[in-house]
Amino acid sequence: MELESCLRNQHVFNRIAEVLREKGIHRTGDQCREKIKKMKLEYRRIKDNSKAPRGGRTWKFYEVMDRVLTSRPALAYSSLSGSMMAQQVLQGSMVESYHHQFASSALPFGHSQHPELMEIKCEEVNSDEHCLTPEPPSSMSYQQGSPEEHEMERAFLERAQNDSPISRVEIPIETSVSPSGFSEPNMANASRIQNVVPRPGFSALHRLRKKRKGQRVKDPLDDLLLKTLTSQRAMEERFLQMEERRFQRDLDVEERRMQLEQRRFELEREHEFRMFNVFAQMLNILKQSHSGGSSSSVAMPRGLDFSQALSEIAGMGGGGGNLQEMRARPLTERRVDMHGFCNPSDFQRSPYLSARGNIANIFRGSTEEGYKAYHADKYDEDKNPNGIINFGTSENKLCFDLMSKRLTQTDMNLMEPPLLQYPDWKGHMFLREEVARFLTYYCKAPAPLKAENVIVLNGCGSLFSALATVLCDPGEAVLIATPFYGGITQSVFLYGNVKLVYAYLDSKITGTSTRPFQLTVEKLEKALQDARAEGVTVRALILLNPQNPLGDIYSLSELRDYLEFAKRHELHVIVDEIYMLSVFDESATFHSVLGMDRLPDPQRTHVMWGISKDFAVSGIRFGTLYTENQDVANAVASLCYFHGVCGPVQHKVAQLLRDRDWINQVYLRANHARLKAAHTYVTDELKTLGVPFLNRNAGFFVWIDFRKYLRTGTFEEEMLLWRRFLDNKVLLSCGKAFECSEPGWFRIIFADKTHRLQLGMQRIRKVLEEREQEILAEEKEQPCQSDQDGKADSTDEVIFVSRHQEPTCAGSSNLGDLIGLLQQQMRSSDWLQKNTAEQFAQEKPEIYDVFSKLVGKQ
Repeated sequence: MELESCLRNQHVFNRIAEVLREKGIHRTGDQCREKIKKMKLEYRRIKDNSKAPRGGRTWKFYEVMDRVLTSRPALAYSSLSGSMMAQQVLQGSMVESYHHQFASSALPFGHSQHPELMEIKCEEVNSDEHCLTPEPPSSMSYQQGSPEEHEMERAFLERAQNDSPISRVEIPIETSVSPSGFSEPNMANASRIQNVVPRPGFSALHRLRKKRKGQRVKDPLDDLLLKTLTSQRAMEERFLQMEERRFQRDLDVEERRMQLEQRRFELEREHEFRMFNVFAQMLNILKQSHSGGSSSSVAMPRGLDFSQALSEIAGMGGGGGNLQEMRARPLTERRVDMHGFCNPSDFQRSPYLSARGNIANIFRGSTEEGYKAYHADKYDEDKNPNGIINFGTSENKLCFDLMSKRLTQTDMNLMEPPLLQYPDWKGHMFLREEVARFLTYYCKAPAPLKAENVIVLNGCGSLFSALATVLCDPGEAVLIATPFYGGITQSVFLYGNVKLVYAYLDSKITGTSTRPFQLTVEKLEKALQDARAEGVTVRALILLNPQNPLGDIYSLSELRDYLEFAKRHELHVIVDEIYMLSVFDESATFHSVLGMDRLPDPQRTHVMWGISKDFAVSGIRFGTLYTENQDVANAVASLCYFHGVCGPVQHKVAQLLRDRDWINQVYLRANHARLKAAHTYVTDELKTLGVPFLNRNAGFFVWIDFRKYLRTGTFEEEMLLWRRFLDNKVLLSCGKAFECSEPGWFRIIFADKTHRLQLGMQRIRKVLEEREQEILAEEKEQPCQSDQDGKADSTDEVIFVSRHQEPTCAGSSNLGDLIGLLQQQMRSSDWLQKNTAEQFAQEKPEIYDVFSKLVGKQ
């Protein structure tokens, strides 16, 4: 009502605030003004864009805004009993003439498009006066029929009738300047002109005013005032545009948050659905075993009741699990979230360890299972021909003969006192100088690299830990594209408590992607914005080039795009080039970051390299960092005390890197030829099997698509297939270990001797053929399964899913497998913490009563 009846000024907002206080809502006048401003911006944004409000709602204030901003009447003030009363005096055409007069006389631009900018700001009333009606300034006070008015009109009429020179005498017209800088004619004078229209001699008055306006335009002060008003209006328009953009940005952020919440809700529902699915299968087996039917495929262990089975599922029982369940447990316990890692409360804590110690223990148990099994049962052609063949650890086993011969030559066997003493923690200077020359040559650097920018540590894993510690605070994050080498997770988290933010890549070629699992700046932008929307601070970006496990080599244009993206967001870039010399095909060209003519942000670009991959000596822990940022170099050097390289090894590495002729003429030629032959053999075998894979020419690995060998597209099925390979004495790496977003992808290492490659591929072929036969048998038995589904009672139909359940008539169901699968589902989320019996009793007492009755019957 106030906005419809009044010009908006501070007193109007104060009155609105006072009415709100009477209703129990405490707001100041300024807060009311800001709220109405936001309402006006939203109104204008929707009106200008012809958009409807979100959700199709209609807001009550739109109709009011239409009246306020299009046909708001002006006010005149008259004196009455010592107080001021606002009256609506201009209606219809009078309002239009008022706006026209204001625009033509005071401003050179049409102001009628934005009447809200023509607000008259009145002076503040004294604090001791509590009247709600504001007092207008003196220039606005006007009393109809005053003596001064009649005297002025008589003078104008006489001079007009006589047409004497006195008609050209200038009579000042009062104006008022608002705090916003706009000059407005006195409303009383405007109404006076309206009143004298029918009087004789008004044309003379009109000519006088036109002449006065023409003379005033020539005044330099008028030009200055015009420029000031124009600038003022431009600034106000700019401010309104910025407010609209800010409002739109807030809306976009809110929409993204809602989308993330919806996605999180869908994932939780899907996870819960899988859990109930497995639980239904377990109930079916238990029901058959208790009924004593001959069709039951599993006999319940004696002495194991239903409550013990539930304890086994929840991980609280002390025994009763079979061997397969216990062997599958460590890998399934590993859960790496998008912005966080293991929660100690989700696992069995050791009373002898701290929270961080328990997390470290969990990491080792989850990542080392296959590696420990391999070392316990390692394949040996003579001593253990039935042992495990390791196709999972990224090692080059093709050049041991060349490296052992070179590392035992006489120039390597030097033992001087400096090598047995504490070195510079960055590394001996003779080694750092040799590393600088080596990287300058093989990275094709445009200028010689400097030894003072080189730091030596015992492996690139230590470098990741040190860089994460000095670049990020605990709880902050590093951006990386998936799939990626899983050891980075352990390196950056265990020491520095630094999280990883994932930019998920997939196998589909869509949009700007031209190859599967292609990294683009758009995907990095999306991952970064999603992380910031969730309140996660991202400090750095990790790039692997060549990429592990994909084998991709980034072009110069791609590298430049990634580095420019990092510069825009002030991110450090950690570039891991540890497979730099393992590009084994001449058709592929590797481009190092150090070989670029100009780095977008050299102070935030840090390059890593080591000898473990390119020189087939992963047992010699040696990694090097090159950075031009001396603050980063000194901070990392302070941690070299814990990750130093012993003096004799530094001497051997310096001698190795110095022997450029042997590296180029002997080692690299042989290494590339052997890698290419091994890669050709493995890929030909995969083509024979009809298995898709990424055909790349760098690294020691092939990224293989085993998705068609999964019953369902889940990571649980992927881990069961991984277990199947391990049971058949071949170790591979599943996609979950690399945080791949699609279940069914595996990494195989081909940098091995021919006889081991042949035997390993035979074992892989056997597993895949058996798996294919099982899937075909299940598809043939599907009608039998659907008949059983139709016979299920009403309770089973709610939670029964035939696609995921193995047919009971096939006799292949196993209670231990189902318990292990349900454990995987429970441990992969916080479902148990969110769904306790106490919470169920409070939220859904009816369902809880039914559950209690069922437990009582059991």
